[in-house]
Amino acid sequence: MADLFSVEGKIALVTGASSGLGAHCARLLVENGASVVGLSRSIGEFADVSMNRGAEFIEADLTDAHEWDALARTVSQCFGAPQILVNAAGVNLRKHADETSAADWETTIALNLTAPFFLAQALVPAMKHQGFGRIVNFASLQSERAFNNGLAYGTTKGGVAQMTRAMAEAWSSTGVNSNALAPGFFPTQLTAPVFGDAATVQRLAQQTCIGRNGQMSDMDGPLLFLCSDASAYVTGQILYVDGGFTAK
Repeated sequence: MADLFSVEGKIALVTGASSGLGAHCARLLVENGASVVGLSRSIGEFADVSMNRGAEFIEADLTDAHEWDALARTVSQCFGAPQILVNAAGVNLRKHADETSAADWETTIALNLTAPFFLAQALVPAMKHQGFGRIVNFASLQSERAFNNGLAYGTTKGGVAQMTRAMAEAWSSTGVNSNALAPGFFPTQLTAPVFGDAATVQRLAQQTCIGRNGQMSDMDGPLLFLCSDASAYVTGQILYVDGGFTAK
């Protein structure tokens, strides 16, 4: 049964691998036997992961890159063509709708929505050829709920949810499944403004059914499930890893 969740020998690309959930995902996959290419603007926390022989780092700014095919070729030169793509890179500028500029909007769209699609599009042909592919996007509580100062971010995360379903419709018949993880509140660089206020942290914990906010290890099972054979008949789904936040 354990083999169902195995990623041993798989090749993965993880974006946003320099910090937070992206770095955690990269580390988890390496620890479980995958060869991982981390992609972000700086090496950050991935430095510890890249000391492992099963990890390589590529510096790239996904808000500027348009040569997706070239980037896919560069990634594939590390260990071979990835069978797993984890789109963890993201930005949340936390601005009120009245203060969101065109540049803010475009940056958020580019990193949260445009990059995940075109990276997937560039990598899918090799996945199809191998008859196995796993695309794991990062959705959000804001994929279905509106939060303060989150119009641009929430719009993209709503788009990620629908993009995930559309990817599943387009590619699942070829063995390339597409799903998304939607984390609740985890202590990361992206959520630092939230976790900096103890009262807010407690209020959010009380909003969950479990009674606490997320810990990094809470992502381990869901990620391995979506990256492995265990999810062979699961595609087009948004898996909320939120302690029941969206159930209340």
